[in-house]
Amino acid sequence: MQPLCSTNVSISANDERFDGLLRLIGRHFALTAVLVTGTESARRILASAALGELQRAQIVEAEDASETLHPGPGQQTSPPGSSPQLIAHYPLASQGRRLGALYLLDSRPRELDAGQRQALQDFATLALDLLTREADDAQQRHEIAALRESERRMALAIAGSGTGIWDRNVATGEIHYSSGWKALLGYAEHEIGNRIEESYTRVHPADLDYVRATIQAHLDQRTAAYEVEHRLRCRDGQYKWVCSRGKVVERDKQGRPLRMIGTTTDITAMRRLSEQVQQSVALMTDLTNEIPGMVFQYRRQAGGAAAFTYVSAGAQAVCGLSAMQLMEDAQALANIVHPDDRQAFIDSFARSAEDLLPWHLEFRVQAPGREITWCQGEARPRREENGSVTWYGFLTDVTERKQIEAELQAFATTDFLTQLANRRHFMRQLEAELARLQRNPEQSAAILMFDLDYFKTINDRWGHNVGDQALRHFAGILRSQLRKTDTAGRLGGEEFAVVLSEANLDKAMHFATRIQQELARAAIQHAGESIYLAVSVGISLLDAGDASVEAALSRSDIALYCAKRGGRNRIEHH
Repeated sequence: MQPLCSTNVSISANDERFDGLLRLIGRHFALTAVLVTGTESARRILASAALGELQRAQIVEAEDASETLHPGPGQQTSPPGSSPQLIAHYPLASQGRRLGALYLLDSRPRELDAGQRQALQDFATLALDLLTREADDAQQRHEIAALRESERRMALAIAGSGTGIWDRNVATGEIHYSSGWKALLGYAEHEIGNRIEESYTRVHPADLDYVRATIQAHLDQRTAAYEVEHRLRCRDGQYKWVCSRGKVVERDKQGRPLRMIGTTTDITAMRRLSEQVQQSVALMTDLTNEIPGMVFQYRRQAGGAAAFTYVSAGAQAVCGLSAMQLMEDAQALANIVHPDDRQAFIDSFARSAEDLLPWHLEFRVQAPGREITWCQGEARPRREENGSVTWYGFLTDVTERKQIEAELQAFATTDFLTQLANRRHFMRQLEAELARLQRNPEQSAAILMFDLDYFKTINDRWGHNVGDQALRHFAGILRSQLRKTDTAGRLGGEEFAVVLSEANLDKAMHFATRIQQELARAAIQHAGESIYLAVSVGISLLDAGDASVEAALSRSDIALYCAKRGGRNRIEHH
């Protein structure tokens, strides 16, 4: 295969597949097959055989004409001004994007018969699929680059805030630190290694055992997250107090931790502030106004009245309220806390006041005219002689971090193709449902297992793209029938499962029947054909006496096997 234009254009990862496809087309038609991708300076011309200068010029001329005319996808045309050697031209477009074109060339004029035109269309569909994937890959790379740029901007934004990000590969022992993390301790980019063993050498000897034990407790799933305050040695040999927070975001099938992501925040200033809070307000203002985020002193009287006795200027950026507004009316902050988080916000201060434990909370705020923002609050309480409690702390905007966490959570719990719960997440939801029944044995739930009938035939006849379309089609029907309390997941291949909360056998049978009816009503349209799907269903009830969810799944699987053996497109229960 020869790339004949724009040698500056990077070679596609799909070129080997393009090469095989073009050779196949060339042999099928006994013609020269040419695939053009991109436009103008980014154009590439790939051919099944060597092209002469004249043929190449004809292709370029035809492409320029086609780009001017914007032919629609699937439209077969003869390019204006083309010579007789251009036998056929098939533009390749998807969702309004022109991705390229497929050409057939011969040494003499000829016409394609109906069968050949259909074959050309089929080949064009394969080429379009490769080009679409290539375009999607390019878009993904662009989005990743944009994400990295966003991360870079975030790193610049927090460079002076005393916060750094780390990403640990638990399996290999490697740990990656952001530039801000290294700068936090006074190191340049190249002065810190990426081994976890080295990281422990910077922890203060008096804190090392505590740090190791806290991390291990989270790795062993004995805590929901890792959080510890300790000292780290800086490049100049001095120690800083930091607060490290992290969470395992990926585990293997056996539950062993694979990846852990977290932040390290310099809390030295806050500790000093808590010790020096009696100093003059003017000095505190000069210091805290330079710290990104909102530094505050909050006091609650023994009778319940509360007020902000100090708020830094950073309040405006974090929550959209000025320092003066908050000091005049402490309730103003609670009023803009998201309704779903407001009670937790109020209760958290009550618990901290009662137990004199550090206050830590992540919550959403929405000031008038502003979008919802995630805030992270940290404070330490102190009981005053008059019985009041005073907190010294700060609020920071953690919206970007929460968005990244949400994306990571979705990636870890969702099946990419169908957007249903993946197997691991579904099993967790099923375990939660079993735990609910064990607490309330009088309630009920049902498990339904679905297996698309003749799915291999669909793949063999129409290809895996249509097979994927069938899986997404079925997943969409499942999703449309679920209540908020139900969960659907893809267990693997063409096998799906649903857990119906508060459902008996009759309700489960009714649900399965609706799914079959929807499948029978809504066909997949492909290449002018209507493809109807059928599904076999196995049902069992989740019992509070089940020792594990696997026992209930096994019953559903047996019922599904009976449905398959009984002729498919059936519903059986066990």
